[in-house]
Amino acid sequence: MEEKVYSDYQLVVGLEVHIQLSTESKLFASDSTAYGQHPNTNVSVITLAHPGIMPKLNKKAVEYAIRMGLACESKISRKFFFDRKNYFYPDLPKGFQTTQDKTPICVGGRIPLILKSGEVVVRLNRIHLEEDAGKSIHDQQSSDSLIDLNRAGVPLIELVTEPEISSAEEAMALLTEIRRIVRYLDICDGNMEQGSLRCDANISVKKKSDLQLGKKVEVKNMNSIRNVGRAIEFEMKRQIRCIELGEEIRSETRLFDASTSSTSGMRTKEELNDYRYFPEPDLSPFEVSEESLNRIKEKMPATPRELRERFISIYGLSHYDAGVLTDDKDIAHYFEKVCEHTSHYKQVANWIIGPIKSILNESEGEIELPLSHLQLADLVNAVSDEKINYSVASKKVFPALINQTKTVEQVLKDLELPANSTEDISDVILHVLNSFPEKVKAYRNGKKNLIGMFMGEVMKRTDGTADPKKTNELLCDALEKKN
Repeated sequence: MEEKVYSDYQLVVGLEVHIQLSTESKLFASDSTAYGQHPNTNVSVITLAHPGIMPKLNKKAVEYAIRMGLACESKISRKFFFDRKNYFYPDLPKGFQTTQDKTPICVGGRIPLILKSGEVVVRLNRIHLEEDAGKSIHDQQSSDSLIDLNRAGVPLIELVTEPEISSAEEAMALLTEIRRIVRYLDICDGNMEQGSLRCDANISVKKKSDLQLGKKVEVKNMNSIRNVGRAIEFEMKRQIRCIELGEEIRSETRLFDASTSSTSGMRTKEELNDYRYFPEPDLSPFEVSEESLNRIKEKMPATPRELRERFISIYGLSHYDAGVLTDDKDIAHYFEKVCEHTSHYKQVANWIIGPIKSILNESEGEIELPLSHLQLADLVNAVSDEKINYSVASKKVFPALINQTKTVEQVLKDLELPANSTEDISDVILHVLNSFPEKVKAYRNGKKNLIGMFMGEVMKRTDGTADPKKTNELLCDALEKKN
C-alpha cells in the first residue's frame, strides 16, 4: 500500500501500564513477593482464597501508589475503596480480581516528553491499585497448563493514559519515562523481561477528517519497549489496510509475536459491563490523612524531569547532556556529588558521558562507578588548572584510577610523568619535521591538512602526554619558518 494512503489516517493510542510495586509482601497478605522462588511457595490461605479469610491492605503499597501520583501531578484521592472485578482468572484462585473502579487512588495527571519533534505532554486518566494474577505456563507439558501462584496478589498500580498518543515513537518515549520515574521513586525495578513493568496498548486509526475515533484493538504480550513500538506500527498498518479493503475491524484482544513483528487475534474484547464491578465487602474504605500525605511528600525524591531542569538551570548543561545524565538515577546523583567539589560542570558531564559511561556499558548494565566522586572531581580540576592535559588525564591517569583508592596526586607521582615543557616538545617537533622533509615541503606548498599527520607523530613520540593545544601552536610556528 502506498505511503500516501497511510498519511490520510491518524493513529490513536492509549496505554495501560502495569507497574509491579517493590513491596516485601503482597497487597492483601503477608506472603513474600520475591521473584524467582520455587513455584507455589509464596502463598498462604489468603492467596489461595480459603473460605472465611479476610484480606488486609498493605499500607506501603498505598504510599508507593501516591508517590507515583505525585510524580505525575495527579490528584490524590483522600478516600477510596476497592472493587471486585468479576472476570475469570484461571491463575487467581478467588475467581475475581480486587481492584479499583469508581475511586482510583490517583486521578488525572500528566507526563511531559521530549521527542525529536519537540515537547509533548501525555495526559493520564488515572492510576489505580490492584492485585496481580498468578502465572499460567502452557509450554512445559503437552496436555496440561501449569499454574504458579507466587505472583498472585502481588501489588500493582495500573497507569492509564488518555487515548491521545499519536505515534509509536511517542508511546516508546512515554514507557521509557515511566520506567525511569518508577526507578527514581524506588517503587519498581522496571524490569519488563521479568514482568515488573507490563504494557497493553489500545490502538485505533481514523481518517484525519473524522471526528469519531475508530474501533480500538488491545494488544498484549509485549515484554520490551521496542516491541511496544513494533506492535503499534504493525497494528496501525493492518487496520488501515482493513479499512481500505472494506473489511470490518473487530474490537478484540490481540497478541504480539516478536519473532514475526505481527499481531494475531486472541479473543473478542470485553465491554465494561462484562466485569460487573461492585465494592469489595471484605475491605473497609481507606482514608489518606493530611498528615500522611505531607509525610509522603516530604520523602519524595527529585523526579527525572526535575533533575533535568536543575541540571540545565543550575549547572548550565545542554538539554542533551541533562537528558543523558538523568537517564539513570545513580549517574544523576553521582554527577551532583562530583559537582560539590568542582565548578567545572560541563567537564564533569563530558567525563561521565564519555569515558565513564563507556566502562559502564561494557559491564553488562551493572552500575559500579569506576571512580569515586572525589577522584573524578580532582581529575577535572587537575586538567582545568593545567597541571596535566586532557590527553594525559584520559590515557594515563584515568586508567590508573579505575577501581583504585589512590588520589590523582598519588597516581601522578607513581607514573612519574614527564613535565613536557615547551623546550621538550620543541625538540620532538624538530625531530618529526626532520624525519619527513617531503611532507614538510608539501605542507608549505599548500597541503595544510598534513598538520594532522605531524600532530599524530608528535603525540606518538611523546606517548600521548604532549598538550594538544600547545603542540598545535608550536607545530604551526615551526612549519611556517623557512630555512
